[in-house]
Amino acid sequence: MTEPFLGEIRMFGFNFAPVGWAQCNGQLLPINQNQALFALLGTQYGGNGTTNFALPDLRSRIALHEGQGPGLSNYVIGEVTGQETVTLQSTQLPAHSHTVQAGTDATTKDPTNAFPGFASSGAAYTGTGGANMNAAMVGSTGGGQPFSVVQPLLVLNFCIALEGIFPSRN
Repeated sequence: MTEPFLGEIRMFGFNFAPVGWAQCNGQLLPINQNQALFALLGTQYGGNGTTNFALPDLRSRIALHEGQGPGLSNYVIGEVTGQETVTLQSTQLPAHSHTVQAGTDATTKDPTNAFPGFASSGAAYTGTGGANMNAAMVGSTGGGQPFSVVQPLLVLNFCIALEGIFPSRN
């Protein structure tokens, strides 16, 4: 294996960081002991920039290339976005309708807690307007619970080189 670039990130199939590497877990490193790596990363992954800086944190994250593809959102290096679960609001649901349940024969003229139904006398409800009809008349949907939006994945160990060749820009 060739010597890595300082700050290079690789995936490993084992659960530890090899010598000269650190796991991409967002840990803070002192600048005075890692000046070359700080020169490359700065505080784009965190830290105060005076005494420490952070390594990338890829726990529960998918790596994404910086920039903007055609018709896509723009992402800057070090940006953290997204979430593992979502709770949809009614305003996010597509337009749809619900079936209204009805009885076969109306037995009351008071709509309170009743279902719509056919009255053999042809009479309509005569109760006070605005009464709450039976809640089961129109079925409810959803329960407001969050659901997972995590794509299928394979967990690997992301590590960053703490030692190596300082990458040139040309």
